[in-house]
Amino acid sequence: MSQSSKKMRANERREYILALLKQKGAPVTGSSLAEEMNVTRQVIVGDVSLLKAKNEPIVATSQGYMYMMDGKEELPYQRTIVCQHQGDDTEQELNILVDHGVHVQDVVVEHPIYGDLTARLRISNRRDVKKFIEKVNSTKASYLLELTDGIHTHTIAADSQEALDEAQMALKEVGILMTK
Repeated sequence: MSQSSKKMRANERREYILALLKQKGAPVTGSSLAEEMNVTRQVIVGDVSLLKAKNEPIVATSQGYMYMMDGKEELPYQRTIVCQHQGDDTEQELNILVDHGVHVQDVVVEHPIYGDLTARLRISNRRDVKKFIEKVNSTKASYLLELTDGIHTHTIAADSQEALDEAQMALKEVGILMTK
């Protein structure tokens, strides 16, 4: 269903993006959408913003855009954890979580001016961790935790409370989990 041979009108392009995201059920990068539709990535960012403004449940994750089907990705147990570490320990932190069957939904830092800054991660396995770390490194982006001396929270989710408990204990053992 490649559209690279012709340019679409803006409305057609947005309809195509929406249909593709609904069909995929997995993250799609803005760059791949731009390439497929023969437009710039910034045009895609604008299109997605307009779709969001029409209340389409599209989220931007570290792996790309996703259409959030109602309840499709919901795991029965969730909690928020507080962590503190340096950027170099991010891969270890995420691998510990996913190795215990935990999905890392987001990361949140408290900014002194803007309040809570949230980034959706949707990381659920080592492949996702590797892609996330590679993307941060290749873009020379900063981790949000660099704004807060390493303090940040994650919403984590799993199929059982035990998985969440075990993951927290493993983070505590390596000194990443903040406790009272």
